[in-house]
Amino acid sequence: MREMKLLCWNVNGIRAVMKRGFLDWLARESPNILCLQETKATPTDLPEELLKPPGYHTYWNFPEKKGYAGVATFSREKPLKVQNGFGVPEFDREGRVIISEHPGFTLFNIYFPNGKQSEERLKFKLDFYDAFLDYIEPLRLKGEKLIICGDYNTAHQEIDLARPKENAKISGFLPVERAWLDKLVARGYIDTFRHFNKEPGQYTWWDMKSRARERNVGWRIDYFFVTENLKSHLVKAAIMPEVTGSDHCPIVLVVTVP
Repeated sequence: MREMKLLCWNVNGIRAVMKRGFLDWLARESPNILCLQETKATPTDLPEELLKPPGYHTYWNFPEKKGYAGVATFSREKPLKVQNGFGVPEFDREGRVIISEHPGFTLFNIYFPNGKQSEERLKFKLDFYDAFLDYIEPLRLKGEKLIICGDYNTAHQEIDLARPKENAKISGFLPVERAWLDKLVARGYIDTFRHFNKEPGQYTWWDMKSRARERNVGWRIDYFFVTENLKSHLVKAAIMPEVTGSDHCPIVLVVTVP
């Protein structure tokens, strides 16, 4: 067995973080795999050094709508297989999912929808959640090892946001959204950060307008969930609040693989 480091980060615009030293950070951290969300770019918009950073294969999924959503997966070893989306056209056209198969696990890099904009978008988010669970459950039941990372756009428990009472009726902490995460946990998916860390005040997103990051008034909405059959492979899960450049910070998972 060897250790593998995975990083996950909603960059809120890949071109913006690139100007803030993204490639230097990538070289320093040197993860085996990096999953990015909200890239807001198509590969034709991007320079060669970002499309082909030294030592990485890169894979991109982007929506029909320009300057919106989008995910990218950077992997040192070429994945066995890569797939964009999970086969539901209304969701796949938003460029939110990359599925990559690696020796020992299948990785889902996902930018889950945000439900704050309107009732329609909240319904879209909940429908996306359900369609995604319908996709992964047969794989779990077959015994596949799954790692699901990304911006889930929901804080699960009161410990996962600084002001739970004030946000009880805000999308991102609605009972119906949290109930879906309860369902995930009930089926044996493990919130890897909470597996190692039970402390409050641990967040991955802060509102930029109110300078909430300086006061650590945040939300934990970015996660690595894994299937139960990977529990014995978990080495470390952490949050990197010191890394700036986006309204989210990166999260880390270290696992052992064959």
